[in-house]
Amino acid sequence: MPLSVRERTLSPGWRRRRLWVSRWRRLTRWEYWPLWAIYPPVVAYVLWLGLRHRGFTLFTAVNPGMPAAGGVVGRSKIEILRGLAGAGDRVAAWAEVEPGPFPVRNARVRKFMAERGSGYPVVIKPDCGERGAGVVIARNAQDVETALRDRPGSLIVQSYVPGVEYGVFYIRRPDEERGHIFAVTDKRQVAVVGDGVRSLEELILFDERAVGMARYFLRQFAGRLAEIPPVGSTVVLGELGTHCRGALFLDGDDLVTREITEAIDEISRTYDGFHFGRYDVRARNEAVFRTGKFQVIELNGVTSEATNIYDPRHSVWHGWRILCRQWEIAFEIGAANRARGVRPLSLRALLNLVRHHRPV
Repeated sequence: MPLSVRERTLSPGWRRRRLWVSRWRRLTRWEYWPLWAIYPPVVAYVLWLGLRHRGFTLFTAVNPGMPAAGGVVGRSKIEILRGLAGAGDRVAAWAEVEPGPFPVRNARVRKFMAERGSGYPVVIKPDCGERGAGVVIARNAQDVETALRDRPGSLIVQSYVPGVEYGVFYIRRPDEERGHIFAVTDKRQVAVVGDGVRSLEELILFDERAVGMARYFLRQFAGRLAEIPPVGSTVVLGELGTHCRGALFLDGDDLVTREITEAIDEISRTYDGFHFGRYDVRARNEAVFRTGKFQVIELNGVTSEATNIYDPRHSVWHGWRILCRQWEIAFEIGAANRARGVRPLSLRALLNLVRHHRPV
């Protein structure tokens, strides 16, 4: 008698095959490649740009108003958010949580929530962190306590902005009155839908998108893998708009409107000394985003990527072309700022900055 779908997916052989599919996807789809596999051609091009512009560290002069040499490495999110103070409520409300005893830090989070008149969830993230590392969406007091106890360094508590998330890469040359949008990334949550039969583990391994991140998702949901989601229920596997934590990145250049461009430009011009970087923003939905109504949750500097390159439809050659183009523009802006008296970081100072950087 033929095996049912349930019996087939329960077999150890089926699990092994799906994990091999996951490995194959990660090997053959460049969006999953590690940075060391993606960046050698880009690094070679950056070195050539350094020779061409007579300054290997010229890109550190791109955003003279930002910390960490314009947002190169180890940038302080707190300092960057302070730089956006002039944007008002276009930036999601936030507060610094300084290192110290848990009761003091916990009281700071509670005070922030009381001042905002908001409840859970809130977002807690490290002051210096990359690619979503250490970011927690705290949905209750226990989540807050865990986040504070696990991360003793400087933290940010920020209002949670519901809706959809986008990455908006902005560029304004020093001699331009207005800037423009270089790229938009439409960040999609990866989710599975319950059928009342298969376990969460099976749903993850069966899903054609989730299987590419199967090992990560299986670790994240280790305590729930045997759970059988009800028919029609949705289990979101990755809430953060971070590719390495499960989000699907799509090219959103067709979403750009005059209203979005004007809103981003107005926000950017409140930050003195900012010319080049990527905003992470959230809006209630796509239609609202198109009208230019959104809130900034984060801003990254000169080393940020135009993350729409990770759209599965794009080839690695497309990705390399876009990355090289953005670095070409960065060196051009750096050269323009140097001509205006901005001094790039010395190579020794840059190497010290990189050497002392401790990612979360």
